Amino acid sequence: MQSWKTGWRAGAGVAILACAQLAVAAYPDRPIKLVVPYTPGGSTDQFGRGLADGMSRELKQTVVVENRPGAATMIGTQSVARAPADGYTMVLATNGSMVLNPMLYKKIAYDPPRDFKIFTIGAEAPLVVVTNNQVPATNIREFAAYAKASGGKLNYASVGLGNALQLATEMLKTELGISVTHVPYNGSAPALSALLANDVQLMVDVVSTSLPHIKGGKLRALAVTGRTRLEVLPNVPTVAESGYPNFQAATWFGLAVPAQTPPEAVAKLQAAAAHVLKDPQFRATFSALGLVIQQPRTQAEIDRYIDADREHWGKVIRANNISLD
Repeated sequence: MQSWKTGWRAGAGVAILACAQLAVAAYPDRPIKLVVPYTPGGSTDQFGRGLADGMSRELKQTVVVENRPGAATMIGTQSVARAPADGYTMVLATNGSMVLNPMLYKKIAYDPPRDFKIFTIGAEAPLVVVTNNQVPATNIREFAAYAKASGGKLNYASVGLGNALQLATEMLKTELGISVTHVPYNGSAPALSALLANDVQLMVDVVSTSLPHIKGGKLRALAVTGRTRLEVLPNVPTVAESGYPNFQAATWFGLAVPAQTPPEAVAKLQAAAAHVLKDPQFRATFSALGLVIQQPRTQAEIDRYIDADREHWGKVIRANNISLD
């Protein structure tokens, strides 16, 4: 009798293992959802949709984009933290949702290291330092001199307290040794309007929103904040090139799934995303928006990248005593 039970259990175990292997082999066998915690139409949304489209082809299964903006990305991001960890729900992760929010908000319903597996860093988005034509400065050094001569009377615009644009500007102020007053606006459009009207004299902005004004000659690009110059602004130096070698600031876009998602599913998603990121057409499309498409990283490299990003921005937040609760 005992040998019968032992044999039955062994057979059942083999059957369960076989079913699990078949499930992994069949994955994905239905559409996958990509939650984008931003409104439709912006560069972040466009990047997410580009990834979804390419990954649909690679996985031979539709990747459906669902926009869930609100509460500084926390509504959409939190929804994925609570989703089944089965490989069928992803979130477009950014340093805002995965790095900044947990340091800025005491009341947050998810914990990135606990709740998510970030499996792809798809693009970095360096920022551009811009001023208007009424400011007598054509580069960062000249702006620093002008600000010091103005005796603290200059203003800078941002799209709100605690976002990467404002934090990068505070970093820049420290690096340049200048005093410029923060004026927050409700979005890029009013902030740029204020800059064009000379109500403010400085803004650190995402490249895609300032680029039309730069190309139209209405704004002057003083520097970009990344490690290298951008293809869309080849004549604009980096802040580091301009004499401040320790300065670097960029946001990033990636992909994440709930932390307990099966490794085999994560591996398939990661491979599909890596293939898309290598596609020349994809790279050209988003490089034209000022993004720096990343080479695929191993999971260990991604984890180190996120840890370094947390340390980088944490220093800025602590130094300026910024909290949004």
